[in-house]
Amino acid sequence: MSDDKTSATTSRWARELVCSKTGGTVPLDEPAFLSPAGFPWLVRYDLDPQKGHQLRDALATRPWTLWRYRELLPLLDFDDRIDLGEGGTPLVRLRRTGPAGVEVWLKEESGNPTGSFKDRGLSLAVNRARELGAPGVELASAGNAALALTAFAAAAGLPARVALPEDTPPTVAERCRQVGAEVLTSPGTLVEAAARLAERGGGYWNLSTLKEPYRVEGKKTMGLELAEQMGWDLPDWIIYPTGGGTGIVGMHKAFAELETLGLLGAKRPRFVVVQMAGCAPMVRAFHAGTEHAEPWADPRTKVWGLRVPKAIGDFLILRALRETGGTAVAVAEERIEGITERSAKGEGLRIGPEGAACLAALDDLAAAGQVLPGQRVVVFQTGNPDNY
Repeated sequence: MSDDKTSATTSRWARELVCSKTGGTVPLDEPAFLSPAGFPWLVRYDLDPQKGHQLRDALATRPWTLWRYRELLPLLDFDDRIDLGEGGTPLVRLRRTGPAGVEVWLKEESGNPTGSFKDRGLSLAVNRARELGAPGVELASAGNAALALTAFAAAAGLPARVALPEDTPPTVAERCRQVGAEVLTSPGTLVEAAARLAERGGGYWNLSTLKEPYRVEGKKTMGLELAEQMGWDLPDWIIYPTGGGTGIVGMHKAFAELETLGLLGAKRPRFVVVQMAGCAPMVRAFHAGTEHAEPWADPRTKVWGLRVPKAIGDFLILRALRETGGTAVAVAEERIEGITERSAKGEGLRIGPEGAACLAALDDLAAAGQVLPGQRVVVFQTGNPDNY
């Protein structure tokens, strides 16, 4: 892929890693997982309005993928990156199925290389693992993250291993094996699958959600794209299906960085966490007013991407909700089929169960008088239903 050289900046803006809890820092280009305090690292950038003008001018000539935001990504060698065309997904107006008077847009992520938004985060995580000398990469996954990790690892020439709950749809394991990955299975949820990886050993780098610094950098490009697609005028609400929550953490970070660059004002969308009623640790924690979410004891949902009983970045997700005046909604399992049918017949769109859960949450928020006529709402449709 060719990229303009004349409008690109010549230096990387990323400067260091900062602990999301304590504020401690470490150098950027050394392997990093959790901080000594046990919390996620985040990338800190050197930003100012002059750089914002420079970036905005450069965007006019760049390809429509997540790599158009190269200065706000932490790669050491941009030209040597592994790039499967990730990002650059459409924003689609819903005209027949949203609440009356509400302007609803769907951020359609299923066109990513392996069919979901997971490609964004795993692209950055695998690229950085490759740059920093990882012998191999691994994670536990309910499906889409495994597809993304194994595809990018194959492109990077890195060995890959994934652990899946045994009731994960078999097509996921088949696709992972097709690109050369080792696949482990385990009874139970992601917790038990992660234990299988730990038992296996072997020194592979674990790229699980927020256990390394770079998946959040890939996911934040959803926020960067959204701001640009909406003419640098953010919506009133962002409704997001939440398992590990990297996307909310990333977008909240993206909007803060864009404000520092002078490309956005202080206005923020109100974030909405959406989970299933059978596995809703973040919803429970938000409404209880706590800083952390207790693990969900008996997760029960067929919406695989939302069957995450514990999020390591729980405090960051809850912080984003509270700082933006957002909320959290749990959706009953039996509503999903009706929402997907409504979307197909009313909009011509086939959506995955996570996207359907978000549309159900939008209905609930409108019925409760929280989302109002005249407001703009972006709903995230995060994966291709054919992945399952």
